[in-house]
Amino acid sequence: MSSIYDAIKQDHDNHRALMKKIADTSGDSAERTQAWNEFYYDIKSHAAAEEETFYSKLMTKTWGQDSARHSVEEHAELDDLLEELNEMDMASPGWLNKFHKLEHDYNHHMDEEEDEIFGRAKDVIDESEIENYGEKFLERKKKEMKLVDEKKKDSLED
Repeated sequence: MSSIYDAIKQDHDNHRALMKKIADTSGDSAERTQAWNEFYYDIKSHAAAEEETFYSKLMTKTWGQDSARHSVEEHAELDDLLEELNEMDMASPGWLNKFHKLEHDYNHHMDEEEDEIFGRAKDVIDESEIENYGEKFLERKKKEMKLVDEKKKDSLED
């Protein structure tokens, strides 16, 4: 069993490690491509699951509505960057520049969630519910990953 905070933080830690791995590689190497694909598909399912479980619960409070809207807006901006990067040639200098913007923005987003939103969320998600919300998040993430996989498969068939 994992608390909602632990589940999200574990994903964040994995995403940080993948971003470092991507930044430490060059061109369109197999290592960069593998790390990018893992990062891309995991972050997509993570964001959707986070919005549907964690942020939907925070919306029950006025301050939570503002925080959730802000974070969902950041998710949309990050998603735009992800899609741009996914369409670009990894060997181009522009790809790495755009990746560094994504890396900067996503690190800011994760820090904000962990340092500010988690603390405030404890007023909304009762201690007795944090593991239940963690399980909801992980289950939703699995469902979202299947949807992402279907989209990936469809795009490869086109």
